[in-house]
Amino acid sequence: MTAIDALVRLCPPPAEPPPAVDWAGTERALGVPLPADYKRLVETYGPGVFDETVWLLTPDAGRAHRDLVAQTAERTEILESLREWEADEWPAELSEPGARVVPWAFEEGSGAFLYWLVRPEAHPDDWPVLYNEGRGPLWERHGPGCAAFLLGVLTGTVETSYFGYLYEVLKPTEHRFEQPTVAADD
Repeated sequence: MTAIDALVRLCPPPAEPPPAVDWAGTERALGVPLPADYKRLVETYGPGVFDETVWLLTPDAGRAHRDLVAQTAERTEILESLREWEADEWPAELSEPGARVVPWAFEEGSGAFLYWLVRPEAHPDDWPVLYNEGRGPLWERHGPGCAAFLLGVLTGTVETSYFGYLYEVLKPTEHRFEQPTVAADD
């Protein structure tokens, strides 16, 4: 069973499938191929939020703050402006030639983002997940696979300093994925 299969059992996707994605156009716009598990995640769930906490960035999301391509451009600009101030806290791998981050999700209300660490020699399915707290310089590195990381966050099995409150405070008995509504965007 894949991480996405387990995620679907834990947190059912919307009954209606999301719209098709132009993956070739998205990858051209980003300048990198995307991991297979991310594509399957988007094709299964579409745009939305897991447990009112983790927003999945998707191509053509309808709003710039949830759009994969728009957020990649925005986050790249923001991180480059912060890089010189936070040099001591910056992940060492980002200093390697050609290395960069691409966001794939964000945490509701915190300013924190989940990224892939993209390295020229690495296959997209091998890209590690990086969590950046958003309003501070701290980064946390995790193994590859956004679906596996997301599953670990929802089950409380991933070792992270940032998502523990989900299960210590909220203690969800049922996991939900919600698609955005027009009213939520206003």
